[in-house]
Formats: sequence, structure tokens, C-alpha cells
Amino acid sequence: MNLKFKIIALFALALVVSCAKNPFTGKSTLALVPNSEILPSAFQQYNQFLSENKVITGTSDAKRVETVGSKIKVAAERWLNANGYANYLEGYAWEYKLVDSKEVNAWCMPGGKIVFYTGIMPICKDDAGMATVMGHEVAHALANHGQQRMSAGVLQQAGAAGVVVATGGKSQETQQIAMTAYGATTQFGGMLPFSRAHESEADMIGLTLMAIAGYNPDTAVAFWERMAAQSGGQSPPEFMSTHPSNATRIAKIKELIPKAKAEAAKFGVTFK
Repeated sequence: MNLKFKIIALFALALVVSCAKNPFTGKSTLALVPNSEILPSAFQQYNQFLSENKVITGTSDAKRVETVGSKIKVAAERWLNANGYANYLEGYAWEYKLVDSKEVNAWCMPGGKIVFYTGIMPICKDDAGMATVMGHEVAHALANHGQQRMSAGVLQQAGAAGVVVATGGKSQETQQIAMTAYGATTQFGGMLPFSRAHESEADMIGLTLMAIAGYNPDTAVAFWERMAAQSGGQSPPEFMSTHPSNATRIAKIKELIPKAKAEAAKFGVTFK
């Protein structure tokens, strides 16, 4: 077996033995980097971030972040327990912090480490808007999107090494053309669509979590419309972006709302 086929065989083996099931989607996902390595690193990075930024405490907004976050966490636990994944959150150490920044953003690191920036609070507008964001960000952690991105990065780097080996003996110009083509193909045909798929999954899971937590998922549409208005239309074409376009996202959310409400109804939560 020549070296090229050995590399392909190693890729295939990695994909077969390094997959994990996403309980929310039922899909097999890449898990080349185990959570036992990811979570300690994420917790350390989170604590370092908090030490280097101004954390808001004691205000009504700070308390709302904690309250909404706790409700989303309970909703996740209820759904996972009801669907046979009682131990899925093992190793999680939930925290919800409000950080002083004009940036319109929020994020959740693996293991349930959450930050809301003060800049996104006016766009959230109310608790339902916060639940839309909180559910979405928590969903990224629950679906192990960070783990998947890291795993995809490992494969991308390994593939680049494979291109170098496969073009060994060729001219420097040929090698450069091959690497450029590989980079463009994996970025626009792999990594960016991969990221957009994660955003769509997080929207789907987040709607379900906010609904189970008692927040009407219909309100998510208004939040994303406010986000779209805030951006002022300044966004790259969808195929060049890590996120779906605003129009795509809002249309998909409208389609997903009935399913989120149906899931919430299983837990006795209904909406007029």
C-alpha cells in the first residue's frame, strides 16, 4: 500500500472510531478530541477571560442573566433526563456572567461557561429575548460544537499534511497550487458550511430549550429581526460566512417553532 492510500485509510479509520452521537439531532458527530481534555482547558480559559474583563455583578441585568441561564439549564436537564441521557452533563460546571462590553455578543464555552456582553442586552430587550440567546449559546455546548470544530481542525491539518506528502517530488509551484486549492475547498466546501450547520442546529435546540423553560419561542423571531436591523445589512455573502444569512435564519426559525412548542408540551408547557 503506497503512502497516499495509507493516509486515506487513516482518515477513514479516524472517522469510524472517533464519532459520538448528538442526542438532540440523533446524528453521529466528530469527537477526535475528548471532553476530558476540552473541559479543563475551557474552564481555565473562562476564568482567565473573567479576570481580564469587567464582570458586572449585583445589577438587575446581571441577576436576569443568572435567572434565565438557570431556567435554560433546568430545561436542558429535563429534556436529557426524559430522553435517556441522565449523565450527559457530567463534568459541566454552569456559570452565567454579564461582562461590560459594547460588543453585541454572547457565548457559551464547553461545560456551560456562559458570558453575555452588556452590548447585547438592549437587543435582547426582555427575558424572552435573553432566553433566545441563552438557549442558542447553551445549545452550542450541549451539541458539542466546540469539540466538533476542534476535531474538524485536526482533520483539516492532517489533510494539509497529506497534500504535502502527495505532491512530494513535484515542483514548488505545483505544491503551492495544490495547497491553495485544498485550503479553498476545505474552507468554503467544508469548514464554513460546517459552522453554518452548527448555527442552525443551535437555533433548533435553543428554541426547544427556551420553550421548555417557559419562554414563548414565537418571540425568537422578533429578536433575530432586531439583530438583523442592528447589523444594518453589513454581512458577507452566506457562502463566505460562518453564520446563515439573517433571512435564512429567520425563515428556518419560523419553521422550527411548532416543533419546539410540541416538545415543550410533552413537559406540560403550552403557549396560547
